[in-house]
Amino acid sequence: MGRDRDVLGQQTRDDPLTHANELAITARRVYAAGPGRRGDYVRVSTKEQTENLSLPTQLKACAEYCERQGFKVLARFREEGESAKTADRTELQKLLQFCRKNKGLVQFVVVFNLTRFAREKYDHFALSAHLKSLGISLRSATKPIDDTSTGKLMEGVLAAFAQFDNDVRSERTRGGMKAALELGRWTFLDPLGYLNAPRSTGKSLIPDPERAALVRRAFQDFATGRFTKHEVRKNVNALGLTTRRGKPVRSQTFDAMLRNRAYIARIEVPDFGISTRGDFEPLISEKIFFRVQPILDGRLEITGPRERNDPDFPLRGYVRCETCGKPLTASWSKGRSDYYAYYHCRARCRAVNISKTKLEELFVDQLTRLQPMPGFIRLVKDRVLSAWREIQGDARQRIAEIERRQNAIREKLDRLDQAFLFERSIDIETYDRHRDTLREELTLVR
Repeated sequence: MGRDRDVLGQQTRDDPLTHANELAITARRVYAAGPGRRGDYVRVSTKEQTENLSLPTQLKACAEYCERQGFKVLARFREEGESAKTADRTELQKLLQFCRKNKGLVQFVVVFNLTRFAREKYDHFALSAHLKSLGISLRSATKPIDDTSTGKLMEGVLAAFAQFDNDVRSERTRGGMKAALELGRWTFLDPLGYLNAPRSTGKSLIPDPERAALVRRAFQDFATGRFTKHEVRKNVNALGLTTRRGKPVRSQTFDAMLRNRAYIARIEVPDFGISTRGDFEPLISEKIFFRVQPILDGRLEITGPRERNDPDFPLRGYVRCETCGKPLTASWSKGRSDYYAYYHCRARCRAVNISKTKLEELFVDQLTRLQPMPGFIRLVKDRVLSAWREIQGDARQRIAEIERRQNAIREKLDRLDQAFLFERSIDIETYDRHRDTLREELTLVR
């Protein structure tokens, strides 16, 4: 969390309650019990920030603050490149453990800035309360917080601003990601068989020269219906298909790959309501992809090449037994002087045993009866188009109503922030209660 904390007469807790950033404390020397003992905690959010003056500046500010206040430093904790959005940070946990072991020696935890300490206000107050239970007060080298009523008010306002800043950043990030997705840019980890493309190409993904052909072959082999998933995966692994870490592709990864629409250059992100054409080239055709899906779902059985493509029995695997519901198989039976073709059910059922000629004649008759008249086709077309136009109109109205309700809730949130942060006409409990209610309403508006 980019701040320093002095730990003097209290301990900090283990609970992953706050997002402390970099703990820039290197244990120096533990002094005997007495007033004015403290520990420093500083943090930077990224590895790049450790190379500039961010941490030295924070440490210097904390040291100068402690000197002015007459605090003795028990320990310093330095957190480099770990986000304040989680309390499970290495140096933060060390700080909390130090406070527990030295309860009574630590009186203050000094941080550089509250925004370096925790991004979520709930985490901030939880950690602050835990420190209080250990007899430790939180101090900031740059903000006027203390145990007075005014200091506590300032701490609450600063914690709320820290969360506000974090929420704004998150909204901007999501907004930027959604805008990129709407333009067809792939913003996630590149799928197996693709690589992230250089900006100069104008695309977000390009085929991986080492894996693209093998991914394509996996789809093509599975689409034939002649091989199981295990057989196809084993085959392409043997040919050299590996993960980014050079490991053979596992079953779960292979299943996800066969269902990933990125391979037909489609970007589908339901959370953002995104369904669009990607700005990159597909690895496989839509025909092959949508041939694979019913096989994965079990709606098309996987059979050997002879069973599926044998021209002698075109209805085998498609016509089902009325008794057991399984697809009929077929075979030739030898008579006294000739061979006869029959469709029949599996060995355990045998409810159906019909000649090839009879079943195929019945099938042709059924197709003839099911063929609609030209007038009926025109009527269906008109009805479908009319229903579609009606659905489109209803959808536009629903979207407009949802947007209206969302805008109304956002206006209430803005007024609530104004009342609490600037006019100070409501207390923090009222603010939190109404803000949570409004956010829940905004989430449920769909």
